[in-house]
Amino acid sequence: MLVLLLLLAVTAVWGVTFVQVKDAVAIYPLFAFLAVRFAIAGATLAPVAAGRLRGSWRAGTVLGLLLAAGYALQTAGLERTTVSATGFITGLYVVFTPVLAFALFRVRTGPLVWAGVALATAGLALLTGVQAGSPEGDLLVLGGAAAFALQIVLMERWAPRHDVVGLTQVEMLAACGAFLAVALALGDLSVPRGWTVWGALVVTGVFASALAFLVQTWAQRRTSATRVAVVFAMEPVFAGLFGYLLAGDRLGWAGWAGCAVILAGIAVAEPAAGDALRRLVRR
Repeated sequence: MLVLLLLLAVTAVWGVTFVQVKDAVAIYPLFAFLAVRFAIAGATLAPVAAGRLRGSWRAGTVLGLLLAAGYALQTAGLERTTVSATGFITGLYVVFTPVLAFALFRVRTGPLVWAGVALATAGLALLTGVQAGSPEGDLLVLGGAAAFALQIVLMERWAPRHDVVGLTQVEMLAACGAFLAVALALGDLSVPRGWTVWGALVVTGVFASALAFLVQTWAQRRTSATRVAVVFAMEPVFAGLFGYLLAGDRLGWAGWAGCAVILAGIAVAEPAAGDALRRLVRR
């Protein structure tokens, strides 16, 4: 149950930062923002990661580059397709994760977890509306979803073999290096200015990156990649909820129904969530 609660806390942090990041990247270049964000993440973990990086460089670098690829492809696709298509297609990592886990490592997924995957996917479709976008943009976002799924699958494989803090630190540094290279190539790197940008950088760097991915690394020593992916499907739910509370966004009946279906998917796929839900119903 602790694993589930911590993963839900991670998705809640990711969801609440949508509003901050949206405001920040409107006035500061995106790839420069991501480079500084992961630099802050690395600096946050540095005091406790010293002396714990040995043996984690290869795995952490691959994981960090997959994170960077996912963000980059998602952003490039978003520039060419609709927001709703981006939201839904990104969420398809819920489906890609068990498929990749089986294709690469022959990890079989039980019927209840597959049911949870199906419910989460249906909920994402309701939540985002799935308006048609451009084929080129959709393919780029699909590539980003595949990168995120592969990161989750490989994390399940590697997390038990490495120090949690050391692996996470290398992952943050690799992502920072990739974004820094892109920002420099685009000529976008500059010193951030203003509370809007710095506030978003500190929150995303410390909480949505360093601590969030540290929790993911720790959790994937204890639960499957597919279950993690299903719980992570709550990210757009929290984004919609905080958008409603903080920015006045409106989800509509379909959006709220999508949130409910995603929650049902988590309850089906994650035994701890199902048990908690059944106890709540009995009361």
